Amino acid sequence: MREELVRRNYAENTIHAYLRIVRDFQQYAGKRLDRIGPDDLRRYHAYLLEERKLAVHTVVQHVAAIRFLYCKTMKRRDMREDLPYPRNYHRRLPVILSPEEVARVIDSARNLYHRAMLMILYCCGLRRNEVARLKVSDIDGQRMVLRVTHGKGGVDRDVPMSPKLLETLREYWRWMRPKTWLFPGTEKGWRVDRPITAKMVWAAVEFAARRAGITKHVSPHLIRHAFATHQLEASMDLKTLQVLLGHSDLETTSRYLHLSKTHLQAVSTPLDRVGTKPAAQVPRSRRLRKPE
Repeated sequence: MREELVRRNYAENTIHAYLRIVRDFQQYAGKRLDRIGPDDLRRYHAYLLEERKLAVHTVVQHVAAIRFLYCKTMKRRDMREDLPYPRNYHRRLPVILSPEEVARVIDSARNLYHRAMLMILYCCGLRRNEVARLKVSDIDGQRMVLRVTHGKGGVDRDVPMSPKLLETLREYWRWMRPKTWLFPGTEKGWRVDRPITAKMVWAAVEFAARRAGITKHVSPHLIRHAFATHQLEASMDLKTLQVLLGHSDLETTSRYLHLSKTHLQAVSTPLDRVGTKPAAQVPRSRRLRKPE
């Protein structure tokens, strides 16, 4: 199954999650995976929702992993009918940080190391894994772009940098002197020339948000959402935003239209287009009046 996931260029985090889900499923079933039938699938599906009370989006991931096992790896496509996705599944719109809140988070970074991470997240809209694996050679100060190599789906892309970010990165380089990786990790308290994990990026964001007094649940991906929403509000077109975010499908990018205050306020409502009398002329009494 891992080989099939790798062949289809799934992200490493997705591979890890899918394999963990399948191991949990096999432990629950208590039998070989090739001897599992529709009844086992139905019981496990109900168990996830009724007993474990997992969120619907989590159950969707479980179904996707087990579907991949049987339909892609074991070529048992008939099993798809026994693994339906839960009804009423919907993606919740994330709560967006305002530009002022983002500035507070950046200014509350623990140190220059963390501040450089936070500024890249917001200035370039990168995923946390992409930030963790940035190399010094990915920074092109002459062209004012940052190269993202092997992004999600294995696609490379260039994203523009601001002079403010470049100034910070130069100050950071003079202090840290990284060799290969822009954000080198540590081993037993000593710095080593290898990339940090995505957890380090998460920890940097979490610490800064807590110090800034932000009550919203702030994560690296929420800062990416803020980048996308604020760019739309600054009149960036959807196609350009798709390229900067590294989305393969424009439909994925279009969900940010629901978050952009500029786009929402630009849409008129049907109530604005019909003639109604002013509220000042409406009676205040709640008693029913007899028709005259």
